[in-house]
Amino acid sequence: MFNTTAWNRLRYSLYAPVYDLVVARAFRRARRLALDAVHWRQGQRVLLIGAGTGLDLPCLPRDVEIHAIDISPLMLARLEARADRYGLDVIASTMDAARLDYPDAHFDVVVMHLIVAVMPDPQAGLREAHRVLVEDGQLCVMDKFQSDARPAGVVRRLVNVVTSFLATDITRQARPLLEGAGFVVEHDTPVMMGTLFRALLARKA
Repeated sequence: MFNTTAWNRLRYSLYAPVYDLVVARAFRRARRLALDAVHWRQGQRVLLIGAGTGLDLPCLPRDVEIHAIDISPLMLARLEARADRYGLDVIASTMDAARLDYPDAHFDVVVMHLIVAVMPDPQAGLREAHRVLVEDGQLCVMDKFQSDARPAGVVRRLVNVVTSFLATDITRQARPLLEGAGFVVEHDTPVMMGTLFRALLARKA
């Protein structure tokens, strides 16, 4: 009901000035664990979807080509400032994850951290990630997920009304979403708060 692209653009623009204070330290280890699982090679073209203020940047290799998108220009402005501080050349664009303005098979690695549980249509976003990946490309996802073994219960769905309005959906299941978009999950590792936050590495089926 509340989870729309327009609402996400508005709320994350409002969150931009304080986002790092809330999120940076809390998710530092989880981001690094997720990105450490990627098979990095020199010269890879990397896309950060829902890149936010660029908190993934310090965890990336220095010898890859980095592209970053987000629906909030204010978040991307902070990302560009962070890239400058780290001496990184990042190509940043305001863009909707469900409608990527890139050709097919354009990226070697797509990173989706804390975005699959936020976007209004995660299946559309994951299908776009699948489309822009090369055939042997890698998808790196880190987010909060409901157990794949069972759907969310009544209480969790009720709480989700509030969490979806403020920040994130807490009822989404990782493997059904990724497999439904044409991915095969190679690694699935809990990285934070027990099994709530998971890092998944996937390839095209």
